[in-house]
Amino acid sequence: MRLADRQTLIANRRFMKVHIGTSGWAYPTWKPDFYPPKTPSSKLLDYYSTQLNCVEVNYTFRARPAVTTLQNWATVTPEGFTFVAKAHQRITHIKRLTDVDQDVDAFFAALQPLLHARKLGPVLFQLPPNLKADADRLAKFLKILPKDAPAAIEYRNVSWFNDSIYSLMRDHNVALCVAESDDLAVPEVFTANFTYYRLRKSDYTDAEIDEVEKRLRAAAQERDVYAFLKHEDTPEGAINARKLLQKLKA
Repeated sequence: MRLADRQTLIANRRFMKVHIGTSGWAYPTWKPDFYPPKTPSSKLLDYYSTQLNCVEVNYTFRARPAVTTLQNWATVTPEGFTFVAKAHQRITHIKRLTDVDQDVDAFFAALQPLLHARKLGPVLFQLPPNLKADADRLAKFLKILPKDAPAAIEYRNVSWFNDSIYSLMRDHNVALCVAESDDLAVPEVFTANFTYYRLRKSDYTDAEIDEVEKRLRAAAQERDVYAFLKHEDTPEGAINARKLLQKLKA
């Protein structure tokens, strides 16, 4: 194999490990900078999936989606597209990870249409900011997670960022969500065979997008990478996500 062919093969393998998107897609206000101006609301996901290869679904945090809805999502998106679901608030915010065996089972059962379509990625468990580190609570929760379903946890209280918590997560192959915002930056610690980024700063300069691209490319040397930019009503997050994906494909 020629050197150029080998380099192309390596680059393609690396790209296949990186899934980039935004937290949601149903934003008509992204026209005309991201969506073409005449795109109907019913076709936003169709177009989104031609530009990005993954999306984080916040809808599942508050409601259980209908089977037909998930089947439709799977149908209108291309092979290789991935949906990442945020766990229901009953698990993370109401019951705060305690006595949630049945809730976890029901949540994963509801996602079966995406699983059957081979379009289900990790599930994100986002904890409330006022939930402080509790290793015993976490250990009990991790034991009930399905062993064959990738999961990530986003901690929004700095008390969780310590080696004992990371060790527990590694034991169960659960990823630490590396989230960054204007108020909080999570340590870039890897605890699973994939990693999960939530890039939530209010604005990213071109230079900062270049730095993010380097971080994602480095992480993808050893593990699958999922990265999501902030959505909101303006299209900058989607545009930056597209830039990142194009850079990583180059």
